[in-house]
Amino acid sequence: MIIGLFPNSDQRQSRSLAIGIREFLVNQKITVVAEDQEAAIIGATPISQVDPKDIRFLISMGGDGSILRLVHKAIDLDAAILGINLGHLGFLADVPVSDIYPSLQDLLSGAFRIEERVMIRGESLHGDGCFAVNDIVIHRAKNPSLVEIAIHVDGLYLNTFEADGIIVATPSGSTAYSLAAGGPIVSPALEALVITPISPHTISNRPIVLTSQHEIQLQYLSEYDPLEVRADGLSPQLLQTGEVFRITRAKKNFKLVSLFRRDYYSTLRTKLGWAGKLR
Repeated sequence: MIIGLFPNSDQRQSRSLAIGIREFLVNQKITVVAEDQEAAIIGATPISQVDPKDIRFLISMGGDGSILRLVHKAIDLDAAILGINLGHLGFLADVPVSDIYPSLQDLLSGAFRIEERVMIRGESLHGDGCFAVNDIVIHRAKNPSLVEIAIHVDGLYLNTFEADGIIVATPSGSTAYSLAAGGPIVSPALEALVITPISPHTISNRPIVLTSQHEIQLQYLSEYDPLEVRADGLSPQLLQTGEVFRITRAKKNFKLVSLFRRDYYSTLRTKLGWAGKLR
């Protein structure tokens, strides 16, 4: 079996932990690969020396942001991702440092399931495309005031929002920016999309949940500076006045390793600080 190991070089403890993980896996007769520039540092095999199709799992070390960057960097890899959380708030990276080795043992013994989660694709009329695991955000960027964005669903007019912007989130992304903007928590098992306005001008504007089969068209109406479009918070592109940005379900799913020893609801309780019954 081949496993890809991706430490976060920006976090001090990541590489030292990666060396320990590599030693543990090698002792279990696993071939461990890493990006070529990291491989020599942690003692792994350069990823360029193996067939990407032979990589069974990817281990991301950092947080949810590390997983998102890994998916965008390694979009051609079809392996499921196990996230080790070296940060604080992580819904995708839910393995704490204290539980690394029991979790790896579960991975090797098959005590897991692979969740196939919805991803979305965005495209402007002139062909600039992107994809997202969590969300695509259209934001007012340099504009000092609210902007008007008209939304159509499958060609049918929904509403015109006067707001700081619009978030279109997957169920995975419902606990990210969308949640902070007042959106609902959506089970990652659902085939759904969430449209959440950012700081809308009227309180009657509410998030809406749609099935993932719909096509969402967002048109920038205000005659101001261009809006900024970001997928998973990464490289922005601009949306000019009058332009339409289309969002649909991506053909490819995001594959996440979910260990039996952990469950989504306990992660919610822990990460959101829910205290349960008031006393």
